[in-house]
Amino acid sequence: MLKPGDPAPSFDLPCASDGRVTRLTLAKIDTELVLIFFYPRDFSFICPTEVTGFNKVLEQFTAEATTVIGASVDDAECHLKWARELGGIDYPLLADTDGKLAKAFGIFDEKEQVALRATFILDQKREVVFSASCPLNVGRSVSETLRILRALRTGQLCPADWTPGIELSSANKKF
Repeated sequence: MLKPGDPAPSFDLPCASDGRVTRLTLAKIDTELVLIFFYPRDFSFICPTEVTGFNKVLEQFTAEATTVIGASVDDAECHLKWARELGGIDYPLLADTDGKLAKAFGIFDEKEQVALRATFILDQKREVVFSASCPLNVGRSVSETLRILRALRTGQLCPADWTPGIELSSANKKF
């Protein structure tokens, strides 16, 4: 699995976005940060809770100069149909149908032939600054992902459970 400091793999993949099938290229994303979260499959039990969870707080990620992207092995048409069933998703869902992108990030489950539940935050140089994965049967916390992103954006030392408004340590200290 890619870790902080590793360059993110580039991609140019089909996706469902804005109610249609299109393509998304990492190199063309111009926000300061990019959050890519992988999930196993559309039309499953846990995945819709995560996908709709990110959608509910998308404005907060956008306010943090962050593009949110979901990705699974389903094709773009499947994403489109599922997004409609979920009431609309306002960020792109990448179609990593061959699992090549998940493999490049180091989070492809060969046995199940799906991506693990994994989250990556990329900086402006498109290097990984945060990575985490969960087993297939455990959903991630969207609010914790947002908290971590906000902590990263401070550039400061942030203690456990830090949230905006809590005083930060000096940037001159290490760890």
